[in-house]
This record gives sequence, structure tokens and C-alpha cells, in this order.
Amino acid sequence: MSALIYLLMIGLWGFSWIAIKWQQGIVATEVSIFYRFALAALLMFIFGKLFKQLQQPKLSQHRFFALQGLCLFCCNFLAFYSATHYIASGLTAVVMATAPIFNALHGRLFFKTPTTANFWLGVVIGLSGIGLLFGADLLATTWSTDVLIGLGYALLGTWCFSIGNMISVRNTRDNIKPYTATSYSMLYGCATLLVIIYLRDLPFNIDLQVQYLGSLFYLAVPATVMGFTLYLILVDRIGANTASYVLLITPIVALVVSSVFESYHWTIYSSLGLALVILGNVVARTVNPLWRRKGKLVITPA
Repeated sequence: MSALIYLLMIGLWGFSWIAIKWQQGIVATEVSIFYRFALAALLMFIFGKLFKQLQQPKLSQHRFFALQGLCLFCCNFLAFYSATHYIASGLTAVVMATAPIFNALHGRLFFKTPTTANFWLGVVIGLSGIGLLFGADLLATTWSTDVLIGLGYALLGTWCFSIGNMISVRNTRDNIKPYTATSYSMLYGCATLLVIIYLRDLPFNIDLQVQYLGSLFYLAVPATVMGFTLYLILVDRIGANTASYVLLITPIVALVVSSVFESYHWTIYSSLGLALVILGNVVARTVNPLWRRKGKLVITPA
């Protein structure tokens, strides 16, 4: 079941990159992100009530929902959108692909979670593949102040995403189901975005073009309602480290989509990069038989 969720996640978030690109235009970034998560949160609560998926959380648990919403449904998106103003989107995707490393470090820091040598080897192989895939962007980039600012934003976004993962793990250990945590977290993320929009005095305008509305629907429903719920379930099942490895694969789907809609051209370097990413994914999810202890497998963090 986890493998099916993993593959579905790759598809859902792989297509979201082109949808995000189609959101750019007359609507401010903060407002577009608010529309996305406001619609998603509304649907999450409606479906949760209809199918009795929403738990009744304690008042003390809401502070962690607020923190998770701030990290996963506000700050990381604002940071990544800001990063694309300074550096190429491909380079931003490369930085986002370091999320498994952030998760491994944070998991060890907050939960004393062990990591395996296979996991780290897989991450290195996968990141090498991502580097080859986006080699043209890296070679074309001059290390100017703008690039450093862009990298700073991208790293901040990845860090926020990883912290959100850790809070999700904490919520799960507090017997909060991923669906409940995601629903309330989105609500708090929207509230934060509203404050930002108010302080910046941004207009709530809307682009009525089919491309904008269609991409907004895709980002709100498949990519967010389905995507984040499945991702947090995956974090619960196979651990934040292994689950976040999906972020090394989604750029591949994004590149395939880009080759259709944006005339992306594959090269021998990008093809080799694809092979390395797939190999890294296999290695990271492989358990070394030497790590069997008392009949139990010691796998990457759960």
C-alpha cells in the first residue's frame, strides 16, 4: 500500500510544478496561495465531516496545528515563490530535493531517530542525479548576490517543509490522524496568509482565464487535498526521511511535463541523471541484512 501511495504522490506533485507556473500573472503570489489552501481546507473539512474522518482535538493540540500550518501551508510556499524571482526554477527544485537530509538531521535532533548507511548512500546518488538533470541551470548561473539570496530563500523553504514534517510526526505520536492534522493546519496556514495579505494591502483579485482557474483547482484538490494527506500518511508509515525522498523523484515528472508544455530538451546528462535518481531511490529504500537485530529489521526512520 505504501508503494502505491508513493507512486501516486510522485505523479500528483510532479504535475504541480507546471500548475504553479500557470498561476503567475495578475494575482499576487500570497493571494494565489491563499485561494489554493482556502479551497483545499474547505473541502477537507466538508469531506471530513461527511465521512467522519475528523477527530475532535484537544485545545492544547491546536498550537501544533498552527505551527504545522505556518511551516507547511504558508512559509515554505512563500519562500520558494520568492526564490524563483532570483534563481532558475530548476535550481530551486535541486535545493528542495535536499529535504531528506533536513529530515534526517531534524529526526535525529528531535526524535533520536537513527539512519542507515543505505539511506545516506541513496541520498548522495539521488542528489547527484538531480545535479545532472539541472546541470544546465547550474552552469548558466553566476554566483551573484541575487543567486545567494535565491538559494537562501530556497533553503529556508526546505527547512520550513522539514520542520512541518517533524511536527506531523509529533502530531501522529499524539494520536492525531494525518487527515485531521492536515485540515486544521491548512486552516491556520490560511489565517497566517490573510494577515500577510492585510499587512501588505494586497487586492483579492482573480484571473478568470481557464488556465489560471484550472491550475488553481488542480493545486487545491489533487495536489493539496489528496497530495498532502497522502504524504503525511506516508510519513507515518515509512518515516519522514524515506517519505521525503519523493521530492527527489517529482522533478523527473516535472521535466517530462515541461518537455511537453515548455519544450524542455533531454540530453545525455539529464538521461544519466534520471538513471541515478532511480538508482538512489532503490538504494535508499533497501534494508541491509546486517542491520537485523533480534529478528526485527532496522529500517530508515519511522
